[in-house]
Amino acid sequence: MPELAFMGRSNVGKSSLINMLLGRKQLAKVSSRPGKTQLINHFLVNDTWHLVDLPGYGWAQAGKTKRQQWAKMVKAYLLHREQLSFVLVLVDARHSPQKLDIALINWLGEHQIPFFILLTKADKDSKQQVSKNLAMLQRVLNNDWEVLPQVFVTSSRDRTGREELLHCIQHELGKYNA
Repeated sequence: MPELAFMGRSNVGKSSLINMLLGRKQLAKVSSRPGKTQLINHFLVNDTWHLVDLPGYGWAQAGKTKRQQWAKMVKAYLLHREQLSFVLVLVDARHSPQKLDIALINWLGEHQIPFFILLTKADKDSKQQVSKNLAMLQRVLNNDWEVLPQVFVTSSRDRTGREELLHCIQHELGKYNA
C-alpha cells in the first residue's frame, strides 16, 4: 500500500494535522513537549494507504544520541521505503524559513523524493504575516529551485487547507495506483 509521510521540526504540528485530516481527535499523540513522536508511526487509512508520522527534527527534549538515532532511522526510511509515495514537509507559518527546513526540502529534491510543503499553525498569526512568511519561503526556494514545490497553508485548529490537501493527497495516491 502507498504511504505518505509527515516530516517537520519538533512541535510543528504533525500529529495535530494528522488528527485534523483524518477527523480523529486522539489518533496521533499530541504534546506541547517537542520530541513526543520517537518512532515511525503508521496509520492505515480506508484500508488503502498509510499515513506515516515521522519523528521531528531540530530541538527536542531528548539527548543528542537519541536525536541522531532518529535522524538515521528517518533517512533510511526516506531513501529505501518502496511504498513511500510522497512526503508532506510541515513548516511553521509563524516564522521565516528555517535553515533545517530549507536543508530538508533541498535534500528531498536532490534525492528525487516527491513532496509538498504545508505551512502549519496559520491561525496563530495574522494572514498578512503568514503571507509574508510564505513569500519569504518562496524567495529562498527560488535560489535553488526552477519550479517551486506546491505549498498549502493549513491550520489544525480551524481546518484551513483541509479540503485542498485531501484533494491533493487523493490525486497523488491515484498516481500510485495507476
